[in-house]
Amino acid sequence: MSPPDSASPPESWLGGRLSLRQPPRGAHRAGTDAALLAASADSKTASGMTVCDLGAGTGAVGLAVALACPEARVTLVERDPEAAGLARRNVEENGLADRVRVIEADVTAPGRERRQAGLLPDSVDLLLTNPPFFEPGRTRSSPVSAKAAAHGFSEPGGLEAWLRTCADLVRPGGRLVLIHRADALPACLDALAGRFGGLEVTPVQPRADAPAIRVLVSGVRGSRAPFALVPALVLHGPDGRFTPAVEAMHRGAAP
Repeated sequence: MSPPDSASPPESWLGGRLSLRQPPRGAHRAGTDAALLAASADSKTASGMTVCDLGAGTGAVGLAVALACPEARVTLVERDPEAAGLARRNVEENGLADRVRVIEADVTAPGRERRQAGLLPDSVDLLLTNPPFFEPGRTRSSPVSAKAAAHGFSEPGGLEAWLRTCADLVRPGGRLVLIHRADALPACLDALAGRFGGLEVTPVQPRADAPAIRVLVSGVRGSRAPFALVPALVLHGPDGRFTPAVEAMHRGAAP
């Protein structure tokens, strides 16, 4: 993919408050998952926090949080050089360079390599992440290399390594929120066990009468609070349109 120019104009996000450059259609692009993840950062609780968008792509989640939380300082972490380049441009074009930085790093790299890149232990108050969805061999890879890398891990045990890095970055008492496939919930809970407590799972259903397709999982590092399964978030009403709550999340208007 060539660097963004006038042929790849920015798209309107959050009701026009965020200008977001993304790769061409067919590549990995931010959508509803990103909107739901960004909405999990309540502006009241995230104000003044150090926030990390881990696996940020072009920065949609972290930039949305930076807009909603004017006192938050945000780090976007992305390993793909082209996506990281778009993220840097998005930071500049949205006037957020004073509070948002981009770190180009592999989330699953050894600790020493991550620290050299600037990912320091116990440095994050709120970490938001949309990990790759598939382990090797679990699905047919996209012919678009960047999309394949965004959707799947290259080595077995990738989710465990990813969430281990999350636990390294989040300070004790800090919060993690992730979004994943619904059928990956057991693997997510296994990887979080002993690292995060007070786990709260929100099923995400396409319709009220349909099984969940995503889960939002929230936890606090070191907490001993009990597990909670909370009411589902329903994406679409009977008319096929987004529900009012989800539509508001797309506009950045509701946590």
